[in-house]
Amino acid sequence: MQDAPPSRSSSFWRRALPALLILLWLAVAAVGGPKFGEISDVATNDQSSFLPESAESTKVSARLEDFQDSGSAPAIVVITADADGEQVDATSLGDLPDQLSAAVDGGAGATGTEVSPPVPSQDGKAVQIIVLPPETAAPADAVDALRATLGSELPEGLQAQVTGPAGFSADLSEAFAGIDGLLLLVAVAAVLVILVLVYRSPFLPLIVLLSSMVALCAAVLVNVALARSGIVMINGQIQGILFILVIGAATDYGLLYTARYREELGRHDSAWSATVAALRGTWQPVLASAATVIAGLLCLLLSDLASNAGLGPVAAVGIAAAFFTSLTFLPAVLALLGRRVFWPRVPRPVTEQPDHTAAARGGVWARVADLVGRAPRRIAVGVGLLLLVGCAGLFTLDADGVPTSDYVIGQSDARDGQDVLDRHFPAGAGAPTYVLVPENNSGAVESAIGALDGVQSVGEGERSGPSVVDGEVLLEVTLTDSPYSDAAENTVREIRGEVGDLGAMVGGTTATELDTKETSVADRATIIPIVLLVITVMLALLLRAVVAPIVLLATTVLSFGTALGIGAAVFALIGFSGSDPSVPLYAFVFLVALAIDYNIFLMTRVREESMAHGTAVGVGLGLISTGGVITSAGIVLAATFAALLVIPIQFLVQLAIIISLGVLIDTFLVRSFLVPALTHMLGDRIWWPGRTGRGATGARRKG
Repeated sequence: MQDAPPSRSSSFWRRALPALLILLWLAVAAVGGPKFGEISDVATNDQSSFLPESAESTKVSARLEDFQDSGSAPAIVVITADADGEQVDATSLGDLPDQLSAAVDGGAGATGTEVSPPVPSQDGKAVQIIVLPPETAAPADAVDALRATLGSELPEGLQAQVTGPAGFSADLSEAFAGIDGLLLLVAVAAVLVILVLVYRSPFLPLIVLLSSMVALCAAVLVNVALARSGIVMINGQIQGILFILVIGAATDYGLLYTARYREELGRHDSAWSATVAALRGTWQPVLASAATVIAGLLCLLLSDLASNAGLGPVAAVGIAAAFFTSLTFLPAVLALLGRRVFWPRVPRPVTEQPDHTAAARGGVWARVADLVGRAPRRIAVGVGLLLLVGCAGLFTLDADGVPTSDYVIGQSDARDGQDVLDRHFPAGAGAPTYVLVPENNSGAVESAIGALDGVQSVGEGERSGPSVVDGEVLLEVTLTDSPYSDAAENTVREIRGEVGDLGAMVGGTTATELDTKETSVADRATIIPIVLLVITVMLALLLRAVVAPIVLLATTVLSFGTALGIGAAVFALIGFSGSDPSVPLYAFVFLVALAIDYNIFLMTRVREESMAHGTAVGVGLGLISTGGVITSAGIVLAATFAALLVIPIQFLVQLAIIISLGVLIDTFLVRSFLVPALTHMLGDRIWWPGRTGRGATGARRKG
């Protein structure tokens, strides 16, 4: 296309406007970059803070400080002999408790650490020391100080582990430590390799990746400010998902824009005209994609768990940042650099009108389009059955929750210490269950609880705080099972069943885990149907049709079921004991919201072509036009989520497996074969109640 020569004034603005946009975004990145070091400071991994105020364990936790001098999580030091089975003399430890107290006060930068005297087990083979750090001390800092002191001061012939709530919290913090560095490095490296293979250019991959990093800096800047203001809650898993989501989404949007920009450079003489045309053809599907993902993510605000509800706005900010940078910063850079950015394969204007037949285009996607057009029914049935077979793995899915002791993959000092406690002490001694009861019912409640099989002991315990506050008594219950076990949770259920009518409320570590799991299960049942409804409405508005959104959503849900089923089988093979209830919820929200993007990119182009050529031709042209870029985008998104595998947290590893599988299934099976085949079968009816521009009928009824 011959573009009119620009005037001197317009030529100036065609250079000045992109330069201004670039400088603006680079300034945002310069401010947001240093905030990467602050996002961990505003994050919390305290599970008790995730529950709503209405949860029973939350109410008890809020009252603990009325009865105890310190409400901090205890650390339990458990000491055994190096030689298995030998006796441990508690008197040989000397002034170790005082050394531990001094170490925590110094290492955590606080004072007031309380340390119990050494308590030997009944079999004499272990000793435990309970350390209660000051409330102002971070559990990770306190545990690090304890482990350092034990490493240097423990008498020869003995070994020790630090466990208990503080120990598990410290192990979790250590596992999340790689998010700021290792996770980003792996994700960026994976994306860079894929972009180099896609573009086969030394410059374009770096520019697209730079756009993604600018988006991430902007997202971090906004979210840190929101977290400091108390508007959003961030924890380790939200932080990791934010990084991956922004890099993946911004790269996908960048791929879509650069593909359209290259296409327009073949139709226009000037880079500016190609930029305007590329933006005109890209902004609507990218906006629809971003809006759909944001709408799905914001449905998480309906969750009663702060860890779920917090992800919604944090991730939505990330998607918004990806959208704006991909359609402002990236086009501005490409507009200034012009055609040479695609070197060595520089696109040149083509004066001849393109042939709109699939056969004339050639290439792998022309062959795929021709195959789908010749046998749509057989392909739809075959792919559908294949996906249903994958769904069979859902029967092996156990998403009722995993204990805190299984959160960290690999070596865990706290888990090893808990195993020692389970063998030599009443397992619940270090993390008692608390029962808050009216004073006049305390005797009856104590008797009822003491009679239960899963209870080792019950009483007011040894503490320096008051015994009665506002007419209520706090009872400490030591369970016979590990506080992180299913058996302990069942005992808490029994306690609540026995004493709930007496006005008692049950809290503590086990009760918090139980309430978290039950709340998460309830969230799944509430949020998933709402996400389906919201995305259906978004698709109907975008495509101005009713049938197409239903088809797209049904195929995406089927793809999700397949990914979850295969993922469940993989979990069983690699030895995971189960899944957190939030894993299917997060996987559903991300796969349905993100995977539907590729169907949006495909079907908006199919609709555009159908308006001019009819549905049958439009399907082929849309598939050919978008096949390469959408496949590249799917591979990028799968690779970025796969980067979560480097963080040794079971939740994130499982999420990485499911989402990566789901994106690849959707990219190579659903979007490439199933959706085009169904569109061929339905013909113009796919756009009902709308119509195509030429009123052409759809498919050849073969297969």
